[in-house]
Amino acid sequence: MRRSHMRIEPGMNHCTRRQWLAAAAGGAAMGAPARRRPPNFVILFADDLGWGDLGCYGHPLIRTPNLDRMAAEGARFTSFYAAAPVCTPSRAGLLTGRYPIRAGQPGNTGPDTVGGLPLSEILLPQILKPRGYRSMAIGKWHLGFQPEEYLPVRRGFDSWFGLPYSNDMIPPWVKTDRPLRLYRDATPAGEVKEQDQLTPMYTGEAMRFIRSNRDRPFLLYLAYSMPHLPVSAPARWRGRSRGGLYGDVIEMLDWSAGEIRRTLEELRLERDTLVVFTSDNGPWHNLPARMLAGGVEPWHTGSAGPLRGAKGHTWEGG
Repeated sequence: MRRSHMRIEPGMNHCTRRQWLAAAAGGAAMGAPARRRPPNFVILFADDLGWGDLGCYGHPLIRTPNLDRMAAEGARFTSFYAAAPVCTPSRAGLLTGRYPIRAGQPGNTGPDTVGGLPLSEILLPQILKPRGYRSMAIGKWHLGFQPEEYLPVRRGFDSWFGLPYSNDMIPPWVKTDRPLRLYRDATPAGEVKEQDQLTPMYTGEAMRFIRSNRDRPFLLYLAYSMPHLPVSAPARWRGRSRGGLYGDVIEMLDWSAGEIRRTLEELRLERDTLVVFTSDNGPWHNLPARMLAGGVEPWHTGSAGPLRGAKGHTWEGG
């Protein structure tokens, strides 16, 4: 059976059940014949992306040729929903395959939270590891970071590079004395002063991981920090989109997806890799007063297209 790239609708649940993944890892998913190796899994997980933000969903200004190609050549799951309309529980649903309330994670964690997703929960990399998979988490974690038992590398991932929570959890948007730090595995790797390089850094890490694991099955979980507010893009990306700064950020995510796909094709892994793109929830409308500071504008958010609701709502747009 030919493995094609798949794109799952933004803001809708991309989360497959653990039984399916176990079968897929063994090469028996959906009646597939015996394979040379188990399939690779690449999950591209946007943050607060709207259903209507991509070209393949009709956005008139934002150009997303790479994701449009995935949508055209793969499949769009139009009847799936995210596990929750906010960040942390949606991620818990993705990585456990369970309703967040049953996984003990009904709400968001923050920079001062102790604990996180219960340590008793089983995550995707823990299921795949006994089957010979290497795994890496890149980007936003948001399932607990203190004590370190809650970090990705203590929950089954072999490596991690990214932020422990959302990119707005610093002054002036959140009252905290804790700086926003990048982590390399379980060690802080520097404070984030400017966020415009996050997506390029994440993309480079993803490509290096794929190259270094080309000869074994792997799980790559790339959880972008954007377009969660505050949005930012490198100077070379600003002004490219007719959709303003927000459009620049979305077009950069599309570039990232294209770079990852090109890496898979270069290594001849595209037929052995299932690529899924989705968002944790819908666009962040009705911004709280705390967010309208530090250069954030009300129009720095996305579109739910024809769907009702937004982030924080359980209507389809959320």
